[in-house]
Amino acid sequence: MQLRLTNSRTRKKEPFTPLDPQNVRMYVCGPTVYDRAHLGNARPAIVFDVLFRLLRHVYGADHVTYVRNFTDVDDKINARAAESGRSIGDITAETTRWYLEDMAAVGVMEPIHMPRATAYIAEMVAMIEGLIAKGFAYAKEGHVLFRVRAFARYGALSGRSVDDMIAGARVEVAPFKEDPMDFVLWKPSSDDLPGWDSPWGRGRPGWHIECSAMAKALLGDVFDIHGGGNDLMFPHHENEIAQSCCANGTERMAQVWLHNEMLQVEGKKMSKSLGNFFTVRDLLDQGIPGEVIRFVMLSTHYRKPMDWTAEKAREAEATLRKWRAMVDGIAAGAVPEALVATLADDLNTAGAIAELHRLAAAGEVPALKAGAELLGLLTEELGGWDEVEADLSGWADRLAAARVAAMASRDFSEVDRLKAALLAAGVEVRMSKQGVDLVPGACFDAAKLEGV
Repeated sequence: MQLRLTNSRTRKKEPFTPLDPQNVRMYVCGPTVYDRAHLGNARPAIVFDVLFRLLRHVYGADHVTYVRNFTDVDDKINARAAESGRSIGDITAETTRWYLEDMAAVGVMEPIHMPRATAYIAEMVAMIEGLIAKGFAYAKEGHVLFRVRAFARYGALSGRSVDDMIAGARVEVAPFKEDPMDFVLWKPSSDDLPGWDSPWGRGRPGWHIECSAMAKALLGDVFDIHGGGNDLMFPHHENEIAQSCCANGTERMAQVWLHNEMLQVEGKKMSKSLGNFFTVRDLLDQGIPGEVIRFVMLSTHYRKPMDWTAEKAREAEATLRKWRAMVDGIAAGAVPEALVATLADDLNTAGAIAELHRLAAAGEVPALKAGAELLGLLTEELGGWDEVEADLSGWADRLAAARVAAMASRDFSEVDRLKAALLAAGVEVRMSKQGVDLVPGACFDAAKLEGV
């Protein structure tokens, strides 16, 4: 099976040939752990989880090494500790656990390695020392900075020239910089901030050097795929390339660079000011199954903006309920070649879901289950929907009994009260001569039914 991936570095869709088919290596930038993962954070986690699954399917589960890091030293974390009065260790431990729980809830497998930046400080210091020795970095006033103009290919990934970057970007002007575009590799720490001893005094690493050091330690000087959201292309990934290539003496850091597009909510950029900012946990607590979140995400190609809407969530839930009913008690067959070929064409998840619809319509249930599982859908881990339906079964009986009583007394106030409570909790109420059918919607919130 020939994979083809759109390489951000060349801006072309290219055949993917791993450096070593016995060890296909991928690095994806993970979260900075200071708060709950928002819906946009889930998109790269889900996108690259599907790529991880596809690579394992094509090359073998034992022949893929996937690394996704945790940034656990950062000024945002320091600020959160200062405002909350909690220790940095407590905050990063808690939010790391939250992230893993929330990503598991949307079907994301744990990568092979999940390094924490603070465990690789020695590797970062060694890399910085090497950059200084080669003339690519310099130390001044407790800081160490990378000389951007010393790396001729700087800007190749994002397609920008250094002079254009200076003209179009807000760059930190500091007296210790030789050039406005030079970026920090190491910075001093005051006594109240995290710090480590170094040749340049007590301090902490800049953000960019973390990924370069962890990727080198776990995947080598050059590896196959580096991924992340397209908001990281500049400056983070641009700086990673500069550091890694200069430190390691290589032409490139990764063979292929993949970037997913950003997420919107109901057609607008997600922001707290617009009131459309959601964490993954917010949606889960509203009763939206993680599998629904995953399905909606995968219904749009990773290189296109993804618009989360309540209507898409409702449609996804209806489809998944139908498919789960079809595959219940059925063993998965072989993964359909047509579905694998679609995924192999630049990770076309939207096309793969269309293929699942075709299989469902044709009644090819074992193939449907196998293909869905390759996408991380219809798995046992994301099951449990029957529990939601069981929670509502008592309500159906209660509403049916109230209707019988109302028919006799001609007082429908209790029926209306129960229906209103169910509707407010996100349940569609279907009443007919055959009985009462309750269908929990994508916004079902069981908590709203407590005490009714």
